[in-house]
Amino acid sequence: MTALEIALAGCLAFGQTTGNYYEAITKHAALQAIHADGAVTLRLVETAREETHADGAKTLSIRMKDESYPFEVTRFVKSWDDCAAVETWLEIRHGEPGPVKLLRADSFGAAVAVTSETVRVFSLAGIAKHEANVSRAPVGKGQCVELVSSAGTRCAWEANGAMMVEFGAEVDEENGAVLGVALEWPGNSCRRVRRNWDGTRTEVFAGVDMTTGPYTLDPGVTFATPKAVLVWSDNGRGEVSREYHRWAHLHLMPHGYALHPVILNSWEGAYFSFTEQTLIDMMDGVREMGGEMFVLDDGWFGSGKYARDEKNKAKAGLGDWTVNAAKLPHGLGWLADEAAKRGLAFGLWVEPEMANTSSWLAKAHPDWILREGARDLVKGRGKTQVVLDFANPAVRDNIFEQLDAVYSSVPSLAYVKWDCNASIWNPGSTYIPADRQPNLWYDYARGYCELMARFAAKRPNIMTQACASGGGRMDFGSLRYADEFWPSDCTDPYERVFIQWGCSQFYPASAMACHVTASPNHQTKRETPLKYRFDVAMSGRLGFELHPKDMTPEEISFGKAAVADYKRIRPVVQCGDLYRLVSPYDEPFSALMYASADKKAAVLFALGLEIEGERVATLKLRGLDPDAEYSIREINRAERMHATAPAAATGRNLMERGFAVALAGYCDSAVFELHRIDSGKGE
Repeated sequence: MTALEIALAGCLAFGQTTGNYYEAITKHAALQAIHADGAVTLRLVETAREETHADGAKTLSIRMKDESYPFEVTRFVKSWDDCAAVETWLEIRHGEPGPVKLLRADSFGAAVAVTSETVRVFSLAGIAKHEANVSRAPVGKGQCVELVSSAGTRCAWEANGAMMVEFGAEVDEENGAVLGVALEWPGNSCRRVRRNWDGTRTEVFAGVDMTTGPYTLDPGVTFATPKAVLVWSDNGRGEVSREYHRWAHLHLMPHGYALHPVILNSWEGAYFSFTEQTLIDMMDGVREMGGEMFVLDDGWFGSGKYARDEKNKAKAGLGDWTVNAAKLPHGLGWLADEAAKRGLAFGLWVEPEMANTSSWLAKAHPDWILREGARDLVKGRGKTQVVLDFANPAVRDNIFEQLDAVYSSVPSLAYVKWDCNASIWNPGSTYIPADRQPNLWYDYARGYCELMARFAAKRPNIMTQACASGGGRMDFGSLRYADEFWPSDCTDPYERVFIQWGCSQFYPASAMACHVTASPNHQTKRETPLKYRFDVAMSGRLGFELHPKDMTPEEISFGKAAVADYKRIRPVVQCGDLYRLVSPYDEPFSALMYASADKKAAVLFALGLEIEGERVATLKLRGLDPDAEYSIREINRAERMHATAPAAATGRNLMERGFAVALAGYCDSAVFELHRIDSGKGE
């Protein structure tokens, strides 16, 4: 079975009649609507089918029409020659005399032709600072498991938009039948897995969540569902993950397999309290350690009584995208030039979707703020933060023009951290007519995507991070316009072992921004060794979130060597194939490795949690050439070595017999670099 076969088999789930009208009316269909005259069923028949080929991709479009109403659905299925992932989505249009109400419009729905006594849903869920927790839920006979995200923004928290469906009791990283279903969508979503009464049929659905109300679709307007991305594996969850990573690099992320730089972000090192000299000192520090980019976080904007300064902090200025001249008298362009003098690229934090009620924008355009009728306005961060109405094109135009002017003042701008620190707590729009307010949830997410696409089109060389109070935008919808996301505002490396393990199930290492921070950690107050902080961060996109002046000379020296090591292994970590070897949910440590596609190089991470005494773990490596010999070297070492194995071994021995790593005590860790030996030398 393949993902393409499953996608094509899904046609019947979209209300097509099978001759059994009772089934057509009552079954859990992926598409449900109320026609203009009040009729509530769909009976679709296929009217045309077309296949197109372009850029190594094949797209099949299947046109369907209701038997009795001018209601049309086109279903698309797109596949590629270079990866096993498949995209599928709908476009819905009608010519009825009045509006049609969509009750459900799933991107994907199919009965999967696999018979299994055991079916489980593998998913990620969490909240701020506790993102991407792994969960496996059984689906009993006659039961339905439903995963819903309904925050409007930051939707990856409560139920990430990607899931796997496991068929069989023994599914693990390398064994078992698994269907991956992920949405390219940053807004409300719903995934359902339903089994019939005797377990012989398993139906899987994924699409926009419409429990907040139907979407009112006017005649002649096209409603496009988000794309669902399917991956099938007969070899466990690990293969599903690797296929998603490959597809994201090849066909989703703006810069594909481009290597991501080593960044210092100013937030935890300065918060709102900084001067130009503070930032210059940070630049000098990260340059000394070999960093490649400096990113100025929150606190650089606003003017007058609404300036974003130490007094107002998060209470003012959002929506007013002008430089705070009192704090940065020389401007952003000057800062970028100072970074360039030190060999650093320059990046900037923004929060385009939000405003403070204490801002010039909010005072001038109160109607641009989402608000629900006569209800009191619910406010977030600083008790002044509100969400702008991105369903309104005028709002998007204003924000684009403001930020475009800022970006133009920094010609060398290389990176934007796009943050989002509020959910849609006030689900009301003055732009959307009163009788179709439920349209807001879909229209807002589309507006967000439209604005991100607009920025990306004008400045394609800028790398963007999707941040939302941490990992609230850990989704493929955002990664179509951003190259990475911020997995969590919790930077404690102990907690990040779990968070990054969850992220890796669907999202590539290059997309996971992982920063070395201070000890004790600012969120948990946990103390951890500097080596451990580096090792955990090096298993994703390495960066810093501290002030280097707070590091000792010895720590600076260690950091310099660690960054040099990371730059050498970076192509394998960011672009290689991931193999998860030991789960931190099963053992008091995590083990994972990356192997290059040509099997010439690999990197092994062993990340301890709390181990009593010493634990020698024999790790069976993966992704190597069994007939080749590999050199093995521990890197980023501190006080002791973590392995006594020979300096070289064959890929077969490493994969079949394993590689012994000794971890001891609290937050112990090790990183090993492997190279295939050719002509007696490691490459």
